[in-house]
Amino acid sequence: MTSLQTWPLSLLLVIAVHWSNSLEDNKIPSLCTGSPGIPGSPGLHGSPGQPGRDGRDGRDAQPGEKGERGESGQPGQPGARGLTGDRGDPGGKGERGTPGECAVAPKSAFSAKLSEARTTPLAAGDAVRFDKVILNEQGDYNPETGRFTCRVPGVYYLAVHATVYRSSLQFDLIKNGNTVASYFQIFGNWSKPASLSGGTLVHLIPGDQVWVQMALGEYTGFYSSPKTDSTFTGFLVYSDWKNSAVFA
Repeated sequence: MTSLQTWPLSLLLVIAVHWSNSLEDNKIPSLCTGSPGIPGSPGLHGSPGQPGRDGRDGRDAQPGEKGERGESGQPGQPGARGLTGDRGDPGGKGERGTPGECAVAPKSAFSAKLSEARTTPLAAGDAVRFDKVILNEQGDYNPETGRFTCRVPGVYYLAVHATVYRSSLQFDLIKNGNTVASYFQIFGNWSKPASLSGGTLVHLIPGDQVWVQMALGEYTGFYSSPKTDSTFTGFLVYSDWKNSAVFA
């Protein structure tokens, strides 16, 4: 079919459409009712709306119960050593100390001899009483008993010199009832006296006593005269400074 043949048909369609639009605009009801049309396709999404207003604040709730105490953590590593601080101000003067020990060395010495009245025979176990004092500045030797009592602790040298006559002689040096040393001299009916000497070192503490004691009853030949003596001597060699009762 050519374009010349179809134009009358097209003109009819245009007129029909124009007429139908005029009826709709004039709201003229149709004389016949048609069937419902096919549903249209979904429309496009609208643009986002404006944000809504903030809601009201909620009410405060009651505080919850206190939780259990957690376990202790592990000790941390030691920190680095800090810088040395500034030197502090000098402290106040301290109180005066107690007096120290005396710088003067303690002294202790004695010496005594037998008088002629004490040369009578003595029994075994008797203490020899050297009754004539030569030196006893500290007063630690007792001529009535023949005993020296220690007051200054330390080491002492004790010596006995005996003139032996008319009889042999044996005696012991005693400390607190125990024999420290023994000495013996035989006398052979000589026309002149013989001699017996001995000495020893001994450590003494305050209260210790030393003396000369007869050992045997038949050996009692101690003798003394204006020309010869029998002596008992002792002196401190060195003291135990810190234990000395003199400086307590």
